Amino acid sequence: MEKAKKIKLFIGLSYFILVSVFLLFFFSKFSIQEITSYDFIKENRLYLLELKKSNFFILSIIFLILTILWVFPFLGFGSPIALLGGFIFGKWIGTIIVVMGLSIGATFLYIFGNYFLKDLIREKFLNKFQRLEIKFKKSEFIYLLIYRFIGGVPWQLSCLLPTLFNVKVSNFFFASFIGIIPQIFLAVSIGSGLEKIIDQNSEIPKITDIIYTQEIYLPITAFFCLVILTIFLRKIFYKN
Repeated sequence: MEKAKKIKLFIGLSYFILVSVFLLFFFSKFSIQEITSYDFIKENRLYLLELKKSNFFILSIIFLILTILWVFPFLGFGSPIALLGGFIFGKWIGTIIVVMGLSIGATFLYIFGNYFLKDLIREKFLNKFQRLEIKFKKSEFIYLLIYRFIGGVPWQLSCLLPTLFNVKVSNFFFASFIGIIPQIFLAVSIGSGLEKIIDQNSEIPKITDIIYTQEIYLPITAFFCLVILTIFLRKIFYKN
């Protein structure tokens, strides 16, 4: 118990320090008024497009690394980075980069949890999720794939819970990579749609104009359909 408390304290302090350093650096460069203005977004969109044209490979690698760090150690979740990936790279390349980065980051988080947090996770969640152990033993990869696809668990916790079942690292990575593609693709598509809207509007558009744009309402509609499907599948998957 004492060891678990020390680990939690270390993780909490490390996370607080990393986030504080990042925020101090970021807001030393930009003010809140700047980053929330439409002109700021539009100008930086042009800068990113020029950077993508001249240094596509380097920008892709940097974004991939930042996505990995966003998951581990910053414990971020997928939606913001997916929207940004779509905004910069478009829906197809953006999906590949974001899915790869999130999968690698999630795998690092899983490995970390397996070495340092396993006892703590078992203490907190084993009773609640023990019934899944039989399913994972039947076909580890298939059930991991379903588990990643249907979600229903906060992203950070979903990366740590498989430590209960001692799943292979390779199975965790590939199941994560394949399982998160649908939801990430839809989020990236929305980000790509927002980039096109900004390109076509010199002034900030109305919210109704954004929602009724085909590049926005189609992935949003598909996303809600996916949510309904996953809710139905969760009832089956997590059933006693």
